[in-house]
Amino acid sequence: MTAIGVDPKTRVLLDMIAALGAPPLSETTPQQFREMRARSRDLLNAPTAPVAIVRDETVEGGAGPIKARLYDVEDGATRPTLVYFHGGGFVFGDLDSHDALCRRLALAVRIRVFAVDYGLAPEDPFPAAPDDAWAAFNDIAARFQRFGVDPRRMALGGDSAGANLATVTARRAAQAGAPLVRFQLLFYPVTQSSHSTPSRELYADGYFLTRETIDWFDGHYLPAEVDRRDERISPLLTPPPANLAPALVVTAGFDPLKDEGRAYAEALEAAGVPVRHVDYPDQIHGFASFTAFSSVADQAIADAARAVAEALG
Repeated sequence: MTAIGVDPKTRVLLDMIAALGAPPLSETTPQQFREMRARSRDLLNAPTAPVAIVRDETVEGGAGPIKARLYDVEDGATRPTLVYFHGGGFVFGDLDSHDALCRRLALAVRIRVFAVDYGLAPEDPFPAAPDDAWAAFNDIAARFQRFGVDPRRMALGGDSAGANLATVTARRAAQAGAPLVRFQLLFYPVTQSSHSTPSRELYADGYFLTRETIDWFDGHYLPAEVDRRDERISPLLTPPPANLAPALVVTAGFDPLKDEGRAYAEALEAAGVPVRHVDYPDQIHGFASFTAFSSVADQAIADAARAVAEALG
């Protein structure tokens, strides 16, 4: 199909995906899906400049140690830090899938980026991912000297499912009172999984993230008996807590999640939380990870990183 109005570079990607004729997800296992996405990684991203410090680490998760990766242009004992959670529908994604994005964030304005590799479904269904995110954030803050992190200048970020985890972790931090979160960077966040929206219907097929994919992700991540209105699943449905960190919410014009991203920004504003909502009208879900097929991804990443750096001082 021809996606009228989509960035011409992105339309090439959509046409390539359509031509592949991949089997239905109902006939695909999570492991097969992960392998397929891993094979396309280098195709989707333009090369990045070298980053001086890229170091694999281990942090505490909800049920034991999990992997993490630190990025920075320089070393130091007190570096402003963005703790970042990758997207992937809670079913796929890892440190390598978002390596290019984290490098770009670190390079854009010289901040430390700490990527966290949380547990994936169906091996680790809800609430494993938010438990891992909360435990990892607390461990990084507690061991700030070991990791070269300034605990007074920490932000949370993520894309898609990872933006959900950043949102949920920021809310929990505000409710707990510590550790302090100074900012939230939310690329096309999942803010609710309880009902459909006009954008979920309008862009249900042909724009990379499809209704079939969303349902497949949810089927693996969310146990049948779970209440999808739970704040850790659908933060949009629960009023923001007091002292919630300011946020940048990034949405894409041809994204099924556009409406809930905009609605979350509006909910933050209504609650008095400082928020900026930036929509990229000709982009699709995931565009920040498709720099080879987006005319604006590099600039969007740089602008987002600048917002984080300004918030962290």
